Amino acid sequence: MATGRLGVVETLGALNAALGPGGPVWFKETRARHLRARDFLAPRRALQARFGDGQVPERVVHAVADLQGPGVAPVLRCAPTPAGLTLQLQRSAVFERVLGAVAAYAAPAAPASPGLRVILHCPALRGAPCALRLSQLRAVLVADHLARVLQAHGVSVRLVPAVRDPHMPTFLQQLRVDWPTASERSATEALRSSALAELTPAHDREVLPPGVLGRVCLKELVEERGRTAGYDPNLDNCLVTEDLLSVLAELQEAVQRWPEDSSLGLAAAPDAGADSCMVVHVVSCEEEFQQQKLDLLWWKLDSRAPLRQKHLVCGPVKVAGAPGTLTAPEYYELRHAQVCKASALKHCGDLAQDPAWTEIFGVLSVATIKFEMLSTAPQSQVSLGVPQDQGWGDRLCGGCPPSLQLCSIPQLFLALADSGISTKGTKSGTFVMYNCARLATLFEGYRRSMEQGLYPAFPPVSSLDFSLLHDEVCKFLVQLSMDFSSYYNRVHILGEPRPHLFGQMFARLQLLRAVRQVLHTGLAMLGIPPLSHI
Repeated sequence: MATGRLGVVETLGALNAALGPGGPVWFKETRARHLRARDFLAPRRALQARFGDGQVPERVVHAVADLQGPGVAPVLRCAPTPAGLTLQLQRSAVFERVLGAVAAYAAPAAPASPGLRVILHCPALRGAPCALRLSQLRAVLVADHLARVLQAHGVSVRLVPAVRDPHMPTFLQQLRVDWPTASERSATEALRSSALAELTPAHDREVLPPGVLGRVCLKELVEERGRTAGYDPNLDNCLVTEDLLSVLAELQEAVQRWPEDSSLGLAAAPDAGADSCMVVHVVSCEEEFQQQKLDLLWWKLDSRAPLRQKHLVCGPVKVAGAPGTLTAPEYYELRHAQVCKASALKHCGDLAQDPAWTEIFGVLSVATIKFEMLSTAPQSQVSLGVPQDQGWGDRLCGGCPPSLQLCSIPQLFLALADSGISTKGTKSGTFVMYNCARLATLFEGYRRSMEQGLYPAFPPVSSLDFSLLHDEVCKFLVQLSMDFSSYYNRVHILGEPRPHLFGQMFARLQLLRAVRQVLHTGLAMLGIPPLSHI
């Protein structure tokens, strides 16, 4: 079997280079009706701009058809068509390369900047859960997801602040958010001395608010650094408090006293922290102005503050149909209650009290929340739907036959659709989890049948005939789940136990093994455990 990881980027780069000088022309085909005949297309209009009359020279067509190189997928044919220049891959060879080394494709790529250290700062975690707004919850989930992705790519990450509120760790555990805790505050004496030296003299008869040490002018720093970095030009001064100095002290300590990195085996030198460190402040849109003040104050008071400070600002979260303003815990309880009510079909009993289902309901609730919050670009507004009529669970109960004694995830999934929780489209956590459970059930069914002697043991991957597969493998979690659902409904995987059908069955099972691994890897980046049964 050929070795080396195939890549869409590498293949597109080689295809564009084969056309000669000019901008990119080729794109990867994704529409199902076109994938029957092509995998890549160079549109006719783009070719006309490149070659004048649109006629691609024969030598170029041959060069594309003979394309080879590191990461380049093997080509079957290249031909001019009315749509443009089309290219079809040797799909059986691609399947063999990809499905024979699934782990290599599921694993993240090597870090682009070895040795990079990132401090992720999420100010929203300095309060209590009951005070956490939905926009702040979104910032927390974005920060947690970003930390997982960076760590998976080999980047050393430190999370700030350490949580001190006694109720916050329990709430974060419900959300499957990993964040450090601490009981003591960082020392502020050095920063306090610097701040006192920088204080602007009070104006005549000016009375400072209680707890305020004084005022520090930031205008000069805004002119020097802030304007080019996108800071608000209206920033002119900052009221310095002990709490503000405590925040800066924790950030300062995170930069200067980096612990040994267990994953990389590295320990930062005491004086090398700022130069090799980037600070990313993940804030809600309401916190952005105050965070800009904090950045400038840090630069003003600490000569060793990192010059690389970035802001990831999360847009607002709007809730339609909710009375008043929902806090983060209320939002979690609402989604959890919807999941539990969807299970309470007539004669099913209260499964929320069953330990076997408690974990499932918790996972589904978290998946719903994270996909709702993270499926939209961070800077854009998120709109959440809350059902106006809370009696939908009672209506469902009336149609359940008396013989039904146990609720199942497929029924739960249908009930969730009626509850107002999205179960389809680009924000569907429940849809992804449902198909994750279907995959687990499929392989459990194969295992039981094999133990009963109906199917033989899974053969070596190198012996499988991947020419029996005719469908694409996909990329994103929701789209992957939708494609798997369509494939699963259309194709019979575990067929009759007849030897002449085993080859196709094993090829399809290996394909779905890859789908399962990609799903599990993607869910791990969200901190969501996969469901293992239906």
